[in-house]
Order: sequence, then structure tokens, then C-alpha cells
Amino acid sequence: MPRSGVALLLLAVVWPGAGCNGGRAVPVSREDSLMRIELTSPDFVAGQPMPRVVTGEGEDRSPHLRWSQPPPGTRELALICDDPDAPSPQPWVHWVLYDLAPDVSELPGGLPKAAQLTEPLAARQGKNSWPSGQTIGYRGPLPPPGHGVHHYHFRLYALDTPLDVPPGCTQDELLRRMQGHVLATGELVGTYAREK
Repeated sequence: MPRSGVALLLLAVVWPGAGCNGGRAVPVSREDSLMRIELTSPDFVAGQPMPRVVTGEGEDRSPHLRWSQPPPGTRELALICDDPDAPSPQPWVHWVLYDLAPDVSELPGGLPKAAQLTEPLAARQGKNSWPSGQTIGYRGPLPPPGHGVHHYHFRLYALDTPLDVPPGCTQDELLRRMQGHVLATGELVGTYAREK
């Protein structure tokens, strides 16, 4: 199913017995029934290349993100970034962030790469797709050289209930917990490519 630059909700159906460290998500599109949140970044324009500073070739710093007010009844915000162009069976996960207060309207750039954040804001972070090194928090674009342009989908979710998901969970588990609780979504897509 093609991915576009408009809001797209991915809900998950996870194999039985999956916990925070397991499970395989099956995407389900429900974009017609959801409100929209405008998600933007001072660091890059939607659909355009992301700056080197937020990539694995640069400082690997998480980008500065801003969004419009979520709908009434929002109790928690969550954010996922992945790369569906990665040469892997599933989209490559770059960032999983959740337990964000509903009155937060932006993420400053360069958030700490810790499972539990207290400064500059309170939130929890989950696992990215890297098997070693920094496996919690944001890791920026680093596509294989010569693999063409990759698209990095940042998706913000407004939820009608606190999820109570522990720090360090996977994208699949977070999506499973969000099922049936998403009020609105926003999406911002940035691109990046590495020369041969």
C-alpha cells in the first residue's frame, strides 16, 4: 500500500503473547475517520531533504517538531518515525516516543537518547530498529549508499487515554496499545539519500 504525505494511521494487530519486546504489527488504514493534526518542523520542509545534522552522517540529533492543537479529549500524545524504503522486511524504525502530555505542542531538537525523559519535557522512548549501539530513542537517516532517496515518516498520534506503556517498548507494542484510542493523527515526511 503506498504511503503518502498526508496523515495515515497505522494500527496494529499483534500475534498472541506479544509483549513490549515482541510481536509483529499489521498496518490498518483508518485515515478517513480521524481528525488531522498539522505536523511541521523548523528543520526541514515536508517532502524535502532533511539536514545532515539530524542524520547518522551528522550529529544524529532528533529534529525540532511542532504541531497544531490536538482535539478535545486528548490524554496522551505519541510519535513514531520509520523508513518504509529501507531494505528490510518491515519499515526501519528510527524513533518511538510516547507518554507525552496533551498540552505539549513541540519537541525541541536534540532530545536525550534515554528511555525515560524528564528534561526538557517528560516522555518515554522506545526501541529503534538498530540491533546494537544506541537502541533507545532517535537515530537519524543513514540509508545504504547509492540506495536512492528514502522517505522518513514522522507520525503524531492524539490518544483518548493514557497508555501506561513502560519505557523501552517496540513500535509494534505501542501500535497495539493505541488500537481503538486514536483521536487524530499528523504526518510529516522528510527525505534523505547517500551517494555511492
